[in-house]
Amino acid sequence: MEEIKSSTRMLLLSAIIMLVILLTGPLGYRFGFVPLEPSMISLLVAVFGSLLVFIVAIVYTVVATRNKLPKDRNLLLLSMGISLLPIIIMAPQMVSTGSVPPIHDITTDTETPPEFNVILKLRAHAMNDVAYGSEQLPAEELAALQLAAYPRVVPLETELSIEAAVSRAEMVLTDQGLEIVAVDSDAGLVEATATTFWFGFKDDLVVRVEAIESGSRVDVRSVSRVGQSDVGQNAKRIEKFLAVF
Repeated sequence: MEEIKSSTRMLLLSAIIMLVILLTGPLGYRFGFVPLEPSMISLLVAVFGSLLVFIVAIVYTVVATRNKLPKDRNLLLLSMGISLLPIIIMAPQMVSTGSVPPIHDITTDTETPPEFNVILKLRAHAMNDVAYGSEQLPAEELAALQLAAYPRVVPLETELSIEAAVSRAEMVLTDQGLEIVAVDSDAGLVEATATTFWFGFKDDLVVRVEAIESGSRVDVRSVSRVGQSDVGQNAKRIEKFLAVF
């Protein structure tokens, strides 16, 4: 019986520790206490550690139930509940990682992507540059991957003038929580930055507005500063912008 009680307390403590690791690893990177790689590893530790706790807790719950130890059984159920949190939180991202191409540069115009201006200074030390395509993934291949995965990321045509469309773009981006970095109505450009909650990853976005016969054409580009894959976030950001615009 004492072994069951000891194991019960250990499992509860382990479940809590896994949850703490899940929360503190990314925040440690965001605030500059931990490098990126250990922070990413902490997520895997939290998820697989929680899975192990959950499985072991199931076994001990059966044992506690058979030995009529309701207090221990309840603590084990609590451990199972806590251990499920990291799994539930990370499951959508883990599924997305395998369902989207490993790219981080998304644009409505893959032939002549909108170019950044003011934001270039902010990306001076970024892991990813803003050149569309690379030696490992040429522009044509990058465009093909994007078009296959995100067919709804397309240019938007509007009856608004360039000035009105730029103003509208700035308002929409602000409402969606992005930080406006620069607005140039003459050039038809709006530049902004999105920051993720946990890791504090920054994705830069530029809106380019050009005159057409019926009004203006709006193109958008969103590029991550860090990471080979954006887990689909840049495409979602652009699609959301286009839908609201």
